Amino acid sequence: MTATVSESEKTTAARVGQVLFKNRGWLPVPFLAVSLLVPGVQSLRTWVVGLLLVLVGESVRTAGVAAAGTVTRRRSRDVQRLVTYGAFAWCRNPLYVGNFLAWIGFTVVSGVFWFVPVAMVIFAIEYTLIVRYEEGVLESIFGAEYLAYKARTPRWFGRPPKHSTPGQHDWAEAVWSERSTFLQYIVLIGAFIAKAKYMYQ
Repeated sequence: MTATVSESEKTTAARVGQVLFKNRGWLPVPFLAVSLLVPGVQSLRTWVVGLLLVLVGESVRTAGVAAAGTVTRRRSRDVQRLVTYGAFAWCRNPLYVGNFLAWIGFTVVSGVFWFVPVAMVIFAIEYTLIVRYEEGVLESIFGAEYLAYKARTPRWFGRPPKHSTPGQHDWAEAVWSERSTFLQYIVLIGAFIAKAKYMYQ
């Protein structure tokens, strides 16, 4: 699908967002470095609250992947379809909302409480720029269709859609697609258990 480049995609914020978008796999590294290396106060409460946030976040992510499929794995601006149903009818960026909840959850698990608001601010800046780029791309490709979707759907934390839009979900594919994410969670849980044991020796 060919398209002209929208003015939104040409903005400075979108250009910075494009760089972050292409390197977004590295964005959690500062969160994890601080959470794992800085001493914290872990307790049963931090584990329960933190892992609940991770569970909710991953549920939101999986719902988004089930609706969008492999569209969520793209690294280029080649988008074949606009997904507006399922989790994407509640908010425009369910995968990033899921990421936010999951990474803040692990920050809570770490017990490094001062870093929680700092992590929120860093995450908000990074992903707002990424979304500015993605929104520009979608506006370039889908034009008025995307602008109408954008007007009726919140960018972040969603609300129930006024009208139900049918769409296909592939939950089996979504769970399989998230296997590397599940493995990361298992490794992180092990790392935080090791941190707690090391701190209280």
